[in-house]
Amino acid sequence: MKSFEPGFLEKHPLHHGLLSTIRLIGECKGKEALFKQQTPQMLETLGQVAIIQSTESSNRIEGIEAPPDRIKKLVEQKAKPKNRSEQEIAGYRDVLTSIHANHTNIPFTVGIVLQFHRDLSQFVPRQGGRWKPTDNEITETRADGTKLVRFRPVPAHQTPEAMERLHSRFRDYWERGEVDPLLLIPAYLLDFLCIHPFLDSNGRMARLLTLLLLYHAGYEVGRYISLEHLIENQREGYYDALFKSSQGWHEGQHSLLPWWEYFLGVMLFWAYREFERRTGELTERRGAKREMIVTVIERLPPHFQVSDIERACPGVSRPTINRALRDLREAGRILCVKGGRDAMWEKRDHDPVNDIIYG
Repeated sequence: MKSFEPGFLEKHPLHHGLLSTIRLIGECKGKEALFKQQTPQMLETLGQVAIIQSTESSNRIEGIEAPPDRIKKLVEQKAKPKNRSEQEIAGYRDVLTSIHANHTNIPFTVGIVLQFHRDLSQFVPRQGGRWKPTDNEITETRADGTKLVRFRPVPAHQTPEAMERLHSRFRDYWERGEVDPLLLIPAYLLDFLCIHPFLDSNGRMARLLTLLLLYHAGYEVGRYISLEHLIENQREGYYDALFKSSQGWHEGQHSLLPWWEYFLGVMLFWAYREFERRTGELTERRGAKREMIVTVIERLPPHFQVSDIERACPGVSRPTINRALRDLREAGRILCVKGGRDAMWEKRDHDPVNDIIYG
């Protein structure tokens, strides 16, 4: 809404550090795509861990907690919620799982926002999926128990129109493609939180919408690394950035820079750094590089060369590739049809994976 008023984004100042962060995130996105091609089995493990962490952390930020073993069972749908906290956790699980599974088919509309809130509330005794009927406030409880009003959101009677206007203008910017999606997404989230359209669950909704919008922009790191967990670990920075960027929002005099810097430089960039660290650990385990080579060979044409494998497996040495080729040949899975420096290999009609990965 206020961040998407005509001319606001176009005139908003950017600094070189933020532009550099966007460039680095783009490079990380390329590495993510490479790992998806090379090591899909390994990334599946990361994804399973991320769902549990995301469900646990996003709820815990709002004071909703349960024992870790119960959260794991709820996420895996091996248990039914038995109290209010577990009901909240189960609702978050369902929306999170839906985004991961169906993001390409989920349009980013006002109706989807309402549907997510309805599904988030499906197990608890409250009516979800409707805008706030009364005004709300964003408060801070001090150590002495007193409350401080940090922000007064859009009044309840103006909320439906504000959300419609926000989505309309956001969609217009998105479709025109004149502003980087990595700037549009946090701008939308700030406006969403300043509108604070629901009586409850606004923070959890914002984190779910973060995941969906990043998916739509082609950034899938949230599938493998819990963005919610990173936010929980940097909670003070998260709230401080939102507070700074919300000042002057009602008048359209706010600065997006503190929130952009947190969202891109602290959360998203570090999510990719964590992704690279964990995938690095996975590829260092016994047999992992050989598994990567076999997976790449499976995806290559029937005839291939060592150079094809090297391009798909940066960081894997030539001796490691040669050992994997030797094992495959001895197992009768590939055949060298041309020797020499430009050796050509031919795949046989077998599935080599289970035969050689741990052989």
